[in-house]
Amino acid sequence: MKVYLATISCLIGLLLSSQTTRKYSNEFMNIGVDAAALGMSSAVTSHTSDVNSGYWNPAGLLALEDNQLALMHSSYFANIANYDYAAYAMPLDDRSAVAVSLIRFAVDDILNTTQLIDEQGNINYDRISLFSTADYGLTFSYARALPVEGLNYGVNAKVIRRIIGDFASSWGFGLDLGIQFETGNDWKFGLMARDITTTFNAWAIDEDEFNTIRDAVAGQNQELPETTEITIPKLQLGVSKMLTFNYDYKLLTAVNLNVRFEENNDIISSSFASINPALGFEFAYIDMVYLRAGMGNFQNELQIDNTEQLTFQPSFGVGFKYNGIQIDYAFTDIGDQSVALYSNVFSLKLDFSIFR
Repeated sequence: MKVYLATISCLIGLLLSSQTTRKYSNEFMNIGVDAAALGMSSAVTSHTSDVNSGYWNPAGLLALEDNQLALMHSSYFANIANYDYAAYAMPLDDRSAVAVSLIRFAVDDILNTTQLIDEQGNINYDRISLFSTADYGLTFSYARALPVEGLNYGVNAKVIRRIIGDFASSWGFGLDLGIQFETGNDWKFGLMARDITTTFNAWAIDEDEFNTIRDAVAGQNQELPETTEITIPKLQLGVSKMLTFNYDYKLLTAVNLNVRFEENNDIISSSFASINPALGFEFAYIDMVYLRAGMGNFQNELQIDNTEQLTFQPSFGVGFKYNGIQIDYAFTDIGDQSVALYSNVFSLKLDFSIFR
């Protein structure tokens, strides 16, 4: 019983405790979507060019030739948490496109045992209830071509909804800005600035429920968390190059630099910013069969003997596309080279040109 009580208490404490600015806020929006991108360790900022560009870099929506739909599902922490994603995009004309996407990251059916013991000290299992903690991210994207040949930009308007059972909930709002530039020799460059206005979250906390949890767990003396949090901006810089061999074979190579404006254990870190590189490769045969690999999440992990060890998160992916339908699979953390848990990711992309 104490374990479940402590779990509920920790959930609220970890998710709601905040300062004026938090290093890690709304992190579910940084997990990533699309198995094709995750198979390349998310190094897709410069070349993303489909419905999933609404997440990775909205400027890439300009490459759409028809409406597209994308779906994805993955599970984390031994299937305890579920991550689902859906997106729809459409071109408006030759110089603009729009998209909408929805992300849900949730842990369902958590036992609430705060009422397990009544006022007389009797245990009553009928008093156990279930609750869920769920995070939602709804994004509206718009992309437009600039007068400079090969230069496009896109913006995201995000609405964040986070719910912890009946205990607390929040609304958040933020903006992203993305830019892509393509040269005439198949080099592509990209910039994605997330939360450029700082994403603001306002929490509403049920004080009665909070006090029930605090009183039910022996030794707890938590104060009511603050009700506002701000997500600081992040930058993603990318470059990619497409190589073609005998028309049927293509090799895409991509590099990303992910920048956070805080000090952590990234491979490059200072008091001003931390930089984490990601490398991705995609080998394609007649634009139908794809093999992907990548390395990312490079970290200087502190060991038990106080030494540091460089870890990274490898990934692998495969894909198949036929007649406008594309199915992709990604497996992350091959060989257990990092502390991050592996995950299996499946995604589906449908191009509406098949109906024409």
